[in-house]
Amino acid sequence: MTIKTISYNLRKNHASAELVGLVEKHEPDVLCLQEADTSMLPAEIGHMTLADATKRNRLGLAVYYRSDRFTGHENRTFILKKGLHDMIASPTHERLVATRMYDQVREREIIVASFHASPLTALNSLRRNQIKASHEALRVLGEGLPTLMVGDYNYPLFKNNLGARMVKSGYDLTLSDKPTYLRYKIFRGHFDFATSSGMTIDSVETLKQGISDHLPIMVTASLKD
Repeated sequence: MTIKTISYNLRKNHASAELVGLVEKHEPDVLCLQEADTSMLPAEIGHMTLADATKRNRLGLAVYYRSDRFTGHENRTFILKKGLHDMIASPTHERLVATRMYDQVREREIIVASFHASPLTALNSLRRNQIKASHEALRVLGEGLPTLMVGDYNYPLFKNNLGARMVKSGYDLTLSDKPTYLRYKIFRGHFDFATSSGMTIDSVETLKQGISDHLPIMVTASLKD
């Protein structure tokens, strides 16, 4: 049985009103958010229960899961290396929130994480450092467990090189079927995608755009035997 995970950058929380409709329409198993006002997030969105959210961010992260399928065991937030924009504007301290939970359908533990890399004002090398550090942190949270990290990677160029680096580190990178970022109807690209370990990614579907400049993505994954 597959696991459906939606990832959505809310654009400074502006798209938060869309979450109920998004959950009702697509019925995900997991919901990962970026740029959320976590002080305003509800404990439940439809059939989804809030696992954890960052506490120190202006632009926060959160993970929800389907409570009739999963049981949460451990939640962790992580501070990653900062870029100049982070130091000046202080948009976020914690760029990763992860949940280790038990899948009652597959009778296995898994890890799902919501990730938000530094913006384009930083170098790709910093974002690679953040991705690598995130994967290492997730291994500590659950060595050998099937792991899915979704979110806004802010990595529109040179993704083939990034993908090759992921393979060497034991992770797979999977892009969505369409661009996930659209602003001014001119600038677009694949900003939101998935990296995974111990899972087969069946599809990454770009969903309809709302008021955010990021489009939601829905990752359908299967656990490897």
